[in-house]
Amino acid sequence: MPPSRTRTTTALAPLLLLATTACTAAEHEPAPARHPLPVSRQARQLRLPLDAYASTVAETHLVEDAQDILMRRCMKDHGMQWKTLPRVDAQDTEPPNLRRYGADEAEAARYGYHPSPDPPSVVRRNRAWDAREALPPEVRRAAYGPSGKGGCLKTTDRQLAGDTAPPDFHAFNQLTGTALETSRRAPQVRDALRRWHNCMAKAGFDYPDPYTAAGNKRWETADPTPAERATARADVACQKSAKLVKVWAAAETRVQHRLIRQNADRLHKAKARKDRWLSAAHRVLKHEGRTHHQHHTSDQ
Repeated sequence: MPPSRTRTTTALAPLLLLATTACTAAEHEPAPARHPLPVSRQARQLRLPLDAYASTVAETHLVEDAQDILMRRCMKDHGMQWKTLPRVDAQDTEPPNLRRYGADEAEAARYGYHPSPDPPSVVRRNRAWDAREALPPEVRRAAYGPSGKGGCLKTTDRQLAGDTAPPDFHAFNQLTGTALETSRRAPQVRDALRRWHNCMAKAGFDYPDPYTAAGNKRWETADPTPAERATARADVACQKSAKLVKVWAAAETRVQHRLIRQNADRLHKAKARKDRWLSAAHRVLKHEGRTHHQHHTSDQ
């Protein structure tokens, strides 16, 4: 099998991680949202200390693009073509903490709790990944070997990063989930969630927190309903009045700083590995850019 595409990002991790940490929460606390939360401008700009130890969507794409260039060369040596993935436009990559605990008026009004459509460049890349699922058997074998981890893929990874193992984000994923759940129980965050709940109750909605509002099974429809959009709009207004994003981000920042101090060696090793892969990818892409330029000028 070919390597899996990077469609989900660290931005979506919090909702997934809440599911894995739910057993530490009190019984009355709800399950995580099934739909992503709408997002505020404040949430779009949100940066947290642990971000330094993860990969952004753009960084992940950069490594994939470098791998693709090397894959194309390797496959050419086998007498086969390799179609590289189309690039994703810079403005189409999501910020790292999108939908962590914020909301956006425009998205709520238009899409409710449904995700907004993927931008065209993301759609093109996803379609290219889909096309790789249907590669002829002989091409798949050359590309990935019988195990799915051999062939040109193994050659490419060795060319790209030598004996440096691929980035491992287990430490980040574990700690960011712990930070979110721990900060959620902080007194100031509980107070903000209480203010949000009271605000929603006054508007006629009975949800303990934004995750349960977003996760209502009534919203499992093909398109957002008027009721869903109305709930999301109230959710947005109440998050703003309760200053939920500001309060929660401040609490989680403190928790993350503490976790980074407690796990410094583990995180620094993971970051060093990630940085080596990124540096190697930059070198490949820079060389490819020069090559393209040389070919272009020699043709004139």
